Amino acid sequence: MTVAVSVDYRALVEFLLTPFLDTPQALRVHTELRAQNTKAWIRVAFDPTDKGRVLGRGGRTIQAIRAIVEAAGQTQGQQAYLEVFGERDFKSSSRSREPDSESSKRRPHRDHPRPTPRRQS
Repeated sequence: MTVAVSVDYRALVEFLLTPFLDTPQALRVHTELRAQNTKAWIRVAFDPTDKGRVLGRGGRTIQAIRAIVEAAGQTQGQQAYLEVFGERDFKSSSRSREPDSESSKRRPHRDHPRPTPRRQS
């Protein structure tokens, strides 16, 4: 006799993320099952001051957490997706985040003058 154990995505994500948070009480986890329970979306939000620790260098930490969540979903025959609220903002550079500001507009390559080669004497 086999017993089906369902994955508690909320508890799993809280368990994985809490050690990286300075303010664990700010962690918010929202789970949603769709398509006859074959797809699970897990959305997380946390204090922006914790973003560096959660995402890790080059996003390695959050990718490892995503891999664990996806593997847990596969054990149940589900596709699990972990989404971090505002992650695109975390990846942006120090430029202004407003899309209409002058500093956020990139000039086409052709507007930049090409450097002239130096002559060797």
